Amino acid sequence: MEKDTAFQKFIQDVEQCRLCAGEIPEPRPVFRFQPTATILVVGQAPGRKVHETGIPWNDASGKLLRDWMGISSADFYDERRIAILPSAFCFPGTDPGKGDRPPPRICFETWHHRFMAWFEPKLILAIGRYAIQNYLGISDPVGHVVADWQTHWKAKAIFPLPHPSPRNRKWLRDRPWFEIKVIPALREIIQQHITP
Repeated sequence: MEKDTAFQKFIQDVEQCRLCAGEIPEPRPVFRFQPTATILVVGQAPGRKVHETGIPWNDASGKLLRDWMGISSADFYDERRIAILPSAFCFPGTDPGKGDRPPPRICFETWHHRFMAWFEPKLILAIGRYAIQNYLGISDPVGHVVADWQTHWKAKAIFPLPHPSPRNRKWLRDRPWFEIKVIPALREIIQQHITP
């Protein structure tokens, strides 16, 4: 009972976080988490649509990510099976002509290790440059890191992926090996590690 109360208090603390107030348009943490999850999905930060709906990966990027993973929306949003923790939990705003701002690092540094105290994922998907830097400590080009996914999977159970944003369509077209080799391996690993 005490553990349940402590967990609920922790989740409330995250939901009420205002560390970035004043730096971002409107704090509204978006994440999904239960300690039973065996897969952790880490992206960068919610986009505007996700901010408005409160549903993570509720956009074209999320649709493509679920396709890469080979799972349904129902499985993806079952927080007992899959935890979704962006590098930063709130929409960081946009810079004209540049897209969304980078996720404030203070969010990752403040919260992610606290979530890890509650569970031990069997698989971490590090999606995009910021998640890769945060979880692998690597600032190499995303293409190099993704091409070497087996090294990271074997060493840390972390599977690096490019961001499935529509802005990255050219990146994907220029690297046919990603769809041919990486996606089938990802789907197989997902099926091995998702909670039944």
